[in-house]
Amino acid sequence: MTTTQQTATYEKARAFSAGLDMVSRFNAATRQGLADDNTLLDLYNLCEQLGIQGKLLHLDSDITITTGFDTGRIALTAGTIGLVLSSNQDQPVTLASVTPNGSTKPLIIDRMQPSALIIGTLSLDSELIAVDNLDDAVMLAQCLINDNVTILASVDNLLFNGMVKHFAEAYPVTIFTTIDKKDKICKPLAGANVKAVITVFDVLLQLDNHSTYADILADSDTTILDLQAEIWGEPEPLANNPKKPTPYPIDAFTGLLKHVVEVVAHYTQAPTAIAGQSALGALAHMGQRFIDAPMGHGHMPTSLILITEGESGSGKSQAMGLTHFKIREYEKQLYADYLIELSSWENDRISLKGKELADFLESNPKPQNPKTMFKEATIEPILDKFIDGSISNASWTTDEAAQFFNGHTMKGDTAGNALSSLTTLYSDGEVSRLRSQKSAYATPHTDAYNVRMTLLLQGQRVILEPALADPVMNGQGFLARALIACPEDLRGQRVWNDEQRNNDSPYDNPHLIDYWARCQSLLDPLPANLPNDSTGAPQRIKMQWADKQTRQVFSDFKQEIEDRQAKGQPLEYLKAYASRMAENASRIASLMAFFEGRKVITIDDITRAFMLVEYSTAERLRYLDATPTGEQNDSEKLSSWLVDQARGKNPPMLNRAAAYNGAPKPMRKNNKVLQNELDNLESMGHIRQTKNGEKHIIEINPKLYK
Repeated sequence: MTTTQQTATYEKARAFSAGLDMVSRFNAATRQGLADDNTLLDLYNLCEQLGIQGKLLHLDSDITITTGFDTGRIALTAGTIGLVLSSNQDQPVTLASVTPNGSTKPLIIDRMQPSALIIGTLSLDSELIAVDNLDDAVMLAQCLINDNVTILASVDNLLFNGMVKHFAEAYPVTIFTTIDKKDKICKPLAGANVKAVITVFDVLLQLDNHSTYADILADSDTTILDLQAEIWGEPEPLANNPKKPTPYPIDAFTGLLKHVVEVVAHYTQAPTAIAGQSALGALAHMGQRFIDAPMGHGHMPTSLILITEGESGSGKSQAMGLTHFKIREYEKQLYADYLIELSSWENDRISLKGKELADFLESNPKPQNPKTMFKEATIEPILDKFIDGSISNASWTTDEAAQFFNGHTMKGDTAGNALSSLTTLYSDGEVSRLRSQKSAYATPHTDAYNVRMTLLLQGQRVILEPALADPVMNGQGFLARALIACPEDLRGQRVWNDEQRNNDSPYDNPHLIDYWARCQSLLDPLPANLPNDSTGAPQRIKMQWADKQTRQVFSDFKQEIEDRQAKGQPLEYLKAYASRMAENASRIASLMAFFEGRKVITIDDITRAFMLVEYSTAERLRYLDATPTGEQNDSEKLSSWLVDQARGKNPPMLNRAAAYNGAPKPMRKNNKVLQNELDNLESMGHIRQTKNGEKHIIEINPKLYK
């Protein structure tokens, strides 16, 4: 507070005034008056040699204390030697009364004022060495008188720490200690602008044995600690590290789904991200058939595009095998039924001719292959199956992403058209393909509506890297709609010879058994459970927000993403991708709610869904390094600016108002952005935010100056 600062200034002025008054009252001490006290005589000679004779006074009367706790008390100082104790501004603030050859501690007139007997010159050109008793201080000063040092003597060791901190506010201070006393001496001074010289043997003993100060500092057994940096951890790097995978948000899943992701990762020893992406792919394959997700004033498909990096042998196939186990079983059964139906149809057709055959074909169309999960295909035949009505829901689910990215369609001139068709299918659930009526593939059918398709593409970096950087895939908006994961490669860290693991079968795991049972009920629901309209025709459930608060939370997330796309913000160079984050979150939240048998989305659902979207965004930024090459991010810019502005200050600190007015854009005069970045810097160990009265102070980690 301002009042506190004014009071502190007043107290300092009063102490200085009292100190001058005491000094001016007494005459300088004489050599004869020191009564052959060896320490005082040596000190007298030092002061004479250094030209600071006024440090020793002859106290010929008692002193009435006028400041501090003992104000009004009479100090019995008559006939003693007075040592002038000064502040870090080299101003006398009090006296220490010393009885020559006496056995008692010096009497300090005002113990409240941090002060020291300064032997030497107080300046930045001299090394200030603090000592906690008068005898050692004088001996050290004698040994180092030619080494450009100044000794700060605390005549009472109980006041040593306060004295050191006081002088460290204005100058770097050095202290000496031995290894066995390191913690006791150094810990109370952690954070102060103090250098601790830690030796095996006492410094004075080494100097007495003809070692030089330089020798002591150069000794391999000597350790020098910067105590100002001791209370600070190492500042964490602010730049994105493209080699470090983003931690997968397992808490984005809850209940049975969380257990499933965890046990799939356990049994396959694959990264959690691979298990999570596989689970989302299974949810989308099953759920897109039955529900639509809320967006704005309408609804959209719940299909997902999931792209996961994983090298050969990383567990992709095994993870998909467990998450899609019931889907594959269901597909196999449908295919077996289809073959039986097709064989029966062929047998019925083969014996018919003429009008009988025509009537049969009109009333008994050829059975269609019910396959809805594709691994090896090209895009056009799948789109044709939507148009001819043989399927309305499908997924391209593969652990060999090369089948998709390096297929004929993606390498040809038609890649742009194919990607455009996929993005329209993802966003609107529509397919449109117009063929020449003269071609062998001519068909009157050109469009399909209300159809759905999910893509779960897992592959090696050599396949994904060029695809994710492909301008056509980015330009067409295909990748902007994708949820991307590039987890750590766990090969070399897995355990295959654990007996318990080998005896524990995933097919006996209760969580997976419950999950597969739920999958079965979603894949083949009872007719009464199918969503129908008033006429009984199949339709998708329109998932709803649980209440206005849930919709507002979703809107707040959308706004926060919008703000991060502004100039200078993290998503400035990833706007197309960022614009789809909210859509993907709504789809994921809808699928999770539906899996649990609900038709409404809660705040918890949408919050957890955004965790997965944020993960994907971080991976996208990491994978492609969306920030222009060589350009610092905002946190780096602010940290560098703060370090430069506080350079030379002891300790390094800055008023927050100065940062508000002078920080680099976009932090300058933008309180919200500045505070976000300051909070980030604090969490990364670059700064601390404190208060001094009404002032908000930014303390800078001194390790940033090394």
